[in-house]
Amino acid sequence: MSVIQRPDRLDEQAIALRRAGKSRREIKQILGVGNSTLDRALRGVPPQPWTRRPRAKDDLHEKARDLRSRGYTYVEIAAELGVSTSSVSLWARDLPRPARLSDEETRQRNAEGVSRFWEAESLRREARRQAVSDEAAVGIGSLTDRELLIAGAIAYWCEGSKNKPYRRSDRVVFVNSDAGLIRFFLRFLAVAGTTLDRIVYCVHIHETADAAKAQEFWQDVTGLEPGQFRRPSIKRHNPKTVRKNTGASYHGCLVIYVRSSADLYRRIEGWASAAMTASGARAAERDDSPPTCAFGSG
Repeated sequence: MSVIQRPDRLDEQAIALRRAGKSRREIKQILGVGNSTLDRALRGVPPQPWTRRPRAKDDLHEKARDLRSRGYTYVEIAAELGVSTSSVSLWARDLPRPARLSDEETRQRNAEGVSRFWEAESLRREARRQAVSDEAAVGIGSLTDRELLIAGAIAYWCEGSKNKPYRRSDRVVFVNSDAGLIRFFLRFLAVAGTTLDRIVYCVHIHETADAAKAQEFWQDVTGLEPGQFRRPSIKRHNPKTVRKNTGASYHGCLVIYVRSSADLYRRIEGWASAAMTASGARAAERDDSPPTCAFGSG
């Protein structure tokens, strides 16, 4: 015959088991009671910390309550944390409704939100740009000497000094402010058979910048001795200039002169012309080819 325990006795046992660290499931098994009886017995008795399961959004919960206490609306908190307004309402509904913001406070908060958005969005866009750039670089791989000659000739035809109809000098003079392009052009000169003793350098820079520091920078870029550099050419500064290339990152431009370079100039002219003509010929071949039907013949 089963013994029926008094309710107060059950309550005492349930509380004792709870304080001993037992879970609700374990207490029900030990005492043989259901949820309703256990709810009544444990009313007001907090669960042991170890029985609490961490919630995935505990950190968002705390942030939401903090923002609500600072006067943010549910919509603003949801946008800030990337959660739904219903979740925000559930987490912060016991907090008092914030006072109505003034127009100035509203504008300031909106401006701060826009600033935070673009700060994060700029990082995402830069990551996407870098991924595309890295993928393209892998596709190029290493260049053969022939490819270096073609690319170097085109680079010179874009950035180097060229003959004019009214003046023919046949002289190789290349100028640029990009350190990577300068290094590449030196590789091109080496493949083209130009020795270092035929190359002279000159830094062109505005008078407001540090010419000595700029020359040291270009010496590091080229790996050459100071004796191969002429005295820097100083550009007179316009006080009303709107130039953006100022500050510590501004190193001016490096001009590369190649002595006795008439033959090299003519070869560059031929390489560049051949590359551009070949591109045009291929385009013409594509234009003259018979049209194809995207949906098949017939």
